[in-house]
Amino acid sequence: MTMMRWEPFKEMMTLRQAMDRLFEDSFVKAPRLWPDSLGGDVLLDVYQTPNDVVVKASLPGIKPEEVDISITGDVLTIKGEHKEEKEVKEKDYLVKEHRYGSFSRSISVPVSVKSDKAEATFENGVLTLTLPKAEEVKPKQIKVKAKAVIEGAKK
Repeated sequence: MTMMRWEPFKEMMTLRQAMDRLFEDSFVKAPRLWPDSLGGDVLLDVYQTPNDVVVKASLPGIKPEEVDISITGDVLTIKGEHKEEKEVKEKDYLVKEHRYGSFSRSISVPVSVKSDKAEATFENGVLTLTLPKAEEVKPKQIKVKAKAVIEGAKK
């Protein structure tokens, strides 16, 4: 065992180091204020094809019957509630990280869609919404026609 000389002033922290540590501990590590709710944690992928707007929402552990989808104007809302199954007493938990409670996420749809023709599928915790675009926003192909040139017509 090696003996080392103790230098007490080397272990003292400067005021700046103390303040840096205080701010780092307070703000860098985000506190979990509402651990029992999904809140805004509905993760989305939104993309468009020539005919549709597709929205994919990650809803792990949620059953399809717990989800409510609505479109009002250009705002799409996905909401629901995941109820906790009471099998274990609260005091018997060592770690409890599964989230329960209500969740909601609203986004603005970038183009006009036909909400009455929308389709929703749910597979492996991923909700996929297919929203057909309205006819006026679908890209249209215009064929270019060449005019026949008649020789001698302009003489």
